[in-house]
Amino acid sequence: MLVDDFLNHRVEPDVIESVGQSLAESFAALEPDLILTAEASGIPPALACASALGIPMVYAKKYLGTGDRYSFAREVTSPTKGVEYRVEVARRVLPPGLRLVIVDDFLARGRTAEALGEIATEAGCDVLGFGFAIEKCWQSGRDRLERHGWIVHSVVELVSIEENAAVIRDRS
Repeated sequence: MLVDDFLNHRVEPDVIESVGQSLAESFAALEPDLILTAEASGIPPALACASALGIPMVYAKKYLGTGDRYSFAREVTSPTKGVEYRVEVARRVLPPGLRLVIVDDFLARGRTAEALGEIATEAGCDVLGFGFAIEKCWQSGRDRLERHGWIVHSVVELVSIEENAAVIRDRS
C-alpha cells in the first residue's frame, strides 16, 4: 500500500484523526496558539492536530517564482519534484507573540519545515516544535531542525525500506 492511498492523496479520515490526536498529545502541554503547515499535503494532519487541540491552523501557500505580496517567505527546493518554489504566509495571519507548532505529512530532508520555522521566527512567533505523520530517518531532516534547537515528534519513524517493506522504529 502506498502512503498516497491513505495520507496525502486519498485521505482516510480515521488515519488522519489518529495522526492529529497523537501529535496533539505530544504538544498539548506546551499550550500552542496555532498550528502552521504548508499546502497541500500538510493540511490534513495539521488540521486534525489543530482540531484535537481546539486551535486554528494556518497554511503557507506555495508559489513558483517570486511575487509582490506582503508576506513572510522562503525559497525551497522540492527534492521530489526538483523545482524551486516559494512558501509564503501573509503577515496578517501570523502576528508576533504566537506560540505555534509546525505540522506536516512527511519529514525527509526538512527544508520546507525549516523554512516554516524561519518564517515563524521572523514573524516574532515562538516555535514550540514540529510534528510529522511520517519521518524518513535516513534523510537527516530531524538533524536539520534540531540544529535550531527545535523539538521534533513523528508519529511513525521509518528507519529504512527493504525489499519494498518499511522498517519502522519501535519506541516501546
